[in-house]
Amino acid sequence: MEKENPLRAEKRKKLHQLKELGLNPFPHSFKPTHKAADVLSANSGLQAGEQTQAEVVMAGRLMTRRDMGKAAFFNFQDQTGALQGYVRLEELSEADRNFFNLVDLGDWVGVRGFIFKTKKGETSIHCKGFEIICKTIEPLPEKFHGVADVEIKYRHRHLDLITDEDSRRVFLTRSKIVKEIRRFLDDRGFLEVETPVLQPIYGGAAAYPFSTHHRALDMKLFLKISPELYLKRLIVGGFEKVYEIGKNFRNEGIDRSHNPEFMMLEYYEAYTDYLDQMKQFEELVCHVVKAVKGTYKFEYQGKEIDFSPPWRRLSVLDGIKEYGKFDPSTMSEGELFKKIKSLGSDMEKPGSRGEMWMEAFELTAEEHLWNPTFVIDYPAEVSPLTKSHRSAKGLVERFEPVAAGMELGNAYTELNDPEDQRSRLEEQEAQRVVDEEAQPMDEDFLLAIETGMPPTGGVGLGVERLVMMLTDRPSIRDIILFPTMRFK
Repeated sequence: MEKENPLRAEKRKKLHQLKELGLNPFPHSFKPTHKAADVLSANSGLQAGEQTQAEVVMAGRLMTRRDMGKAAFFNFQDQTGALQGYVRLEELSEADRNFFNLVDLGDWVGVRGFIFKTKKGETSIHCKGFEIICKTIEPLPEKFHGVADVEIKYRHRHLDLITDEDSRRVFLTRSKIVKEIRRFLDDRGFLEVETPVLQPIYGGAAAYPFSTHHRALDMKLFLKISPELYLKRLIVGGFEKVYEIGKNFRNEGIDRSHNPEFMMLEYYEAYTDYLDQMKQFEELVCHVVKAVKGTYKFEYQGKEIDFSPPWRRLSVLDGIKEYGKFDPSTMSEGELFKKIKSLGSDMEKPGSRGEMWMEAFELTAEEHLWNPTFVIDYPAEVSPLTKSHRSAKGLVERFEPVAAGMELGNAYTELNDPEDQRSRLEEQEAQRVVDEEAQPMDEDFLLAIETGMPPTGGVGLGVERLVMMLTDRPSIRDIILFPTMRFK
């Protein structure tokens, strides 16, 4: 048997000593009365040497300890922050002294006492009672200013959260962002719903799915790549405003802005189009930005970004003209393919004209869009679920909001002509021979559209990309608690 790490062995020894003394380091419960942040806030006016009379009970993880003969200072942290503790061993019961003598850094402790301010002006708790409420075996990392190794940060998120206050703050902010999104939509009368994660036919996006097999039904199922086709069924059914915040799954590459499992907001509103939804999307994001940052202007990765409305609007074609210095509408397919290859495209052979337009836009314009910009009016070939543009042939009414060079979302005036929708899906089905990400045929969805969907605007927002910007994080892995990692 492999010899145990000496630090673990010492901690295990103390655990056994506690049990031999008849002390339980794993009580069934513990009832704190106060949190660190509340104590610090409520007692900010205490003067040095002044103390309170009321007893408080607190709990947290022991992070530091400084022994001073028969007394000691220590720091412990709960979810809200850290607080200093002071203990004089002669004031503790025998059991509590044994707990304190056998405590290790990283252990969860419960303390009871009164609040005072030290001569140096630090708000602290003078402990009259001390116990271990969870004895640990695994030592904490040596440095308490954060885990430097990103592999450890992502694979062992608990260590990152224990040792890095900034990381904890990121995930608290993420939770606030989701709450503010819900608040905005709920206040506007939207109904939150849930759509199936396991679907017999995937759809709603151009993506390769994860698949599984249901044994009882002996059928192949797919993890959803988008809730779109189910949310539209609800619009057909008479719900006029619906949204879902949930996980989507796409069997694709991993990079700084992509994770196979990710959070998406999608919402649909009857009687609206993409112009209405541009306004509403801007209002939604600006509401969240203001609630989280307190301002529309803030720094992201060392550069100021400005979410102040109104946002710029830029068509795909104009973006290529402005940043690429050429006009794809005047070029043959061969000329366009040659051009995008010269720009560094990895397309192996010419795609549809619309696909090559989008490749040209991404290669020339997207990286330059730092402040929020609505990229509008996409080629019909890349938008099979979108209504044709009312005034521009070959285009559809679609926008993608882009900021800091990243797409934040996607939105359409939704296609509700059942014959046009069938034709578009048939084209997509035919492309599946050469394009595994093309939209598959879904007869049940077509039946719903044939039943009648009113004019509708639909929007998707990549929640994690917004979180990245509002927490100033360069990688999506920094703002997903448990990002997808290669199994060891």
